[in-house]
Amino acid sequence: MHEQVNEINNKSKMDHQEDMPVYRYAACVEYDGANYCGWQRQDHSPSVQEQVELALSKVANHEVKVICAGRTDTGVHATGQIIHFESKSVRKDHNWTLGASAMLPKDIRLCWTKRVSEDFHARFSAVSRTYNYLLLCSKQRTAISPQAITITPEQLDINQMQKAMNFLLGEHDFSAFRGAHCQAKSPVRHVEKVKIEKLGQVIRFEIQANAFLLHMVRNIVGALIPVGKGDLRPDDFKNILNGLDRKLAPAAAAPNGLYLSKVEYPLKYGLPEASTQLWFMP
Repeated sequence: MHEQVNEINNKSKMDHQEDMPVYRYAACVEYDGANYCGWQRQDHSPSVQEQVELALSKVANHEVKVICAGRTDTGVHATGQIIHFESKSVRKDHNWTLGASAMLPKDIRLCWTKRVSEDFHARFSAVSRTYNYLLLCSKQRTAISPQAITITPEQLDINQMQKAMNFLLGEHDFSAFRGAHCQAKSPVRHVEKVKIEKLGQVIRFEIQANAFLLHMVRNIVGALIPVGKGDLRPDDFKNILNGLDRKLAPAAAAPNGLYLSKVEYPLKYGLPEASTQLWFMP
């Protein structure tokens, strides 16, 4: 009799949960990618996605799956990765943020969480993405977070690199800067903004586009560095872009210095304002 009562109560709870509405949430994730195989969940090594899903599942008291704005590669970082997830559990926005962050490793945190409408999609609703790349011009290694920045021993000419970067603006076929295993249906992307600035010994590259191909930013920076050294002219960089052949372009820059810093969405979703500037940079 007691077992029958428990069975009835458990069934009643399940029926109640099935009747509850499903809420969709957007969240911003910041992470140091040095210890992960990238964003996407993998069987062979730890991923950022796995850690975020485990933390959110604990807060929700049920399994949570997340969708991201852009899958970053091994060793790549983010200050503005956007995700969305669904839950029937009723939690305040700040409770999702604080609860998940408390259960995440120290190199991952949720910056904010916001309940959004059902039509919001972290990937497909995005109108642009911005990446930053940090390059330290120094003949000596750094002892402070060496996996957070890429080092080159040469002093680079940022004016020449800016001239080369300007050729990226507009809509182009970026096959010359496309990773070999890229699964995108088209190599065409629209670059909306390019910027380069020098802050002491650090050079910061910023590229904003509607979307990016696999390794696209790292491949672009890898071709800009020889321009800065004087080994290539800006027109040579333009010819590489127009040549549409990855084999004719220089090697990719290391993942250390790459950051997904901002993803933009239509104003109707009311997401917190984001900055393309990395918060730890002056």
